[in-house]
Amino acid sequence: MTHQIATQNTDIDVADKPLDAASAASAKPAFGANAAFGAEATGTAASGTAAVRIEHDSLGAKQVPADVYWGVHTQRAIENFAVSGIPVSSHPELIRAYALIKQACARANAELGGITAEQLELIDQACSEMYAGDFDDQFPVDVLQGGAGTSTNMNVNEVIANRALEIGGYQRGTYTPVHPNDTVNKSQSTNDTYPAACRLALVFALRPVIRSARALALSFQRLARRSSTMVKLGRTQLQDAVPMTFGQEFGAFGTVLDDDVAKLASQIDSLCVLNLGGTAIGTGICADARFRSLVVSKLSYVSGLTIREANDPIAATSDMGDFVDLSSQLKRLAVHLGKIANDIRLLASGPQAGLAEIHIPARQAGSSIMPGKVNPVIPECVNQSVFTIFGMDATVTAAAEGGQLQLNAFEPVTVHMLLTGMGVLAHAMDTLRVNCVDGIKPNERLGRERAERSASIATSLNGYLGYEGACHLAKRALREGRTVKDVALEEGNVRAEVLDDVLDPMNLTRAHIGAGR
Repeated sequence: MTHQIATQNTDIDVADKPLDAASAASAKPAFGANAAFGAEATGTAASGTAAVRIEHDSLGAKQVPADVYWGVHTQRAIENFAVSGIPVSSHPELIRAYALIKQACARANAELGGITAEQLELIDQACSEMYAGDFDDQFPVDVLQGGAGTSTNMNVNEVIANRALEIGGYQRGTYTPVHPNDTVNKSQSTNDTYPAACRLALVFALRPVIRSARALALSFQRLARRSSTMVKLGRTQLQDAVPMTFGQEFGAFGTVLDDDVAKLASQIDSLCVLNLGGTAIGTGICADARFRSLVVSKLSYVSGLTIREANDPIAATSDMGDFVDLSSQLKRLAVHLGKIANDIRLLASGPQAGLAEIHIPARQAGSSIMPGKVNPVIPECVNQSVFTIFGMDATVTAAAEGGQLQLNAFEPVTVHMLLTGMGVLAHAMDTLRVNCVDGIKPNERLGRERAERSASIATSLNGYLGYEGACHLAKRALREGRTVKDVALEEGNVRAEVLDDVLDPMNLTRAHIGAGR
């Protein structure tokens, strides 16, 4: 199960291959079928009641449902953080990233003699299954959790440990053969594994965002080619400007999106710099001195990414600057999408009293009272998605600034907002492309008519009459309701054949090197 990330051309492909863990062990049992197994181990099941097992931590004993793979720490977190109702399982990228990290750590620990070959085999397979999504429903902790991600890390440790025990023929909760802290979490802390998992999860989540942005850019570029000879009037500050083509207008949308794709892909490199092996605050306490470089090598292998050690792991443990950078680039893309959606709504306004320069697909009846009204619902949906990203960026900024001393406790809300925002952006771009852009039809007749009758076309006569002379023609044409060409022919200051050339709207669009793209 290896991730292949090709950053040279910004293509991000995730291809699954089997890990080299043992794969012949028993399949994961259905959760509901395991009540008797857990109850038998603890003797706590009673007729008509749910079976439980008893687990202990430093705070004391706690009942845990017998048919789950999480343990006591997760159970406490479920009860403590009943806030948003959104579980960590809503972000499968984070779960898969954690599976790869725990697998790499187990392999490094085994090579250094920290865990046994049997423990490695059990953990390795459990991580493989976790990466495959077999345990996504076993991460119920709220995304808005205190503890800088400790509850998520322990949730991961407990699920892996209990599945490893089960594979080995042991009962869940009997942690002597494989312990969540001493075995699965060996040489680690939440403070290095959680930031590392967040970074890998963000790399994985960038894939659909980049793919969707590229697809939308291509859609605009195809539309630009189809409309490259259709003249229309440009506008600045909502006032008539000089002629352009519909192709140039749509092509500009594609250009800014292509630029966003490149900038988003450039974030991958910095996100692959990890503080893994730094443990609690970056000093590497409780870890073999060789662990840091070895685990980075192992993680590069299992993930297919080029993982690098942070130059200063203490700084990397508390710094969230790369998250801020990513958020800023996502906001930049959102700003462009909002501008595009605004322009589409304005160009499609009407159908009788607006610009009406493009026709967009009718997707829904637009009013409960006005018959026949059709609204630009897809661009409006995109606008609201954009507003969501602006809120995401504000939250990430506040969370990054709010850290104190050697750790930022607010990474959980940061990664939640980023992953959620990335999903919203990808879906918004897909719906804009499929439900709107691919069906846009320019109003070619109206576009040419407005370009030919616009007084602003007098701009092309500046070189013949000077600014004042061209301004006189424009004002007279507007005042008399005539074309600039008619007025100029009447005044006779420029030869007719010159006017035919310099006042042709299509000729005026070709001053730009990118005309007709």
